[in-house]
Amino acid sequence: MIDYKVSPKAEKYFKKLKDGKLKKKYHEAIIAIRINPSIGKPKKGDLKGIIGYDIYHDGVNYEIAYEVIEQDGQLLIIILAGTRENFYDELKIYLKKRIKETE
Repeated sequence: MIDYKVSPKAEKYFKKLKDGKLKKKYHEAIIAIRINPSIGKPKKGDLKGIIGYDIYHDGVNYEIAYEVIEQDGQLLIIILAGTRENFYDELKIYLKKRIKETE
């Protein structure tokens, strides 16, 4: 199982979750991803390098976006979590901000 970090944006989302069953599904998904990082679906185009993992709860599709970085072996970074609606638009905005911060 590889180590992982959670972005501040994803951390904030997880803290706001009130539904215990959904929290548990996210927790189980993160464990599954840590065991097998290739379990998700690699994204294409301007999201290349990002992997998405779907969670279904009460008829709603939730997503986790993550990347695996080679650092002392491997490090999993949870970038964003949330409902599928507008998820990828929000992810693109977040990634652009992150790039600007590192420049």
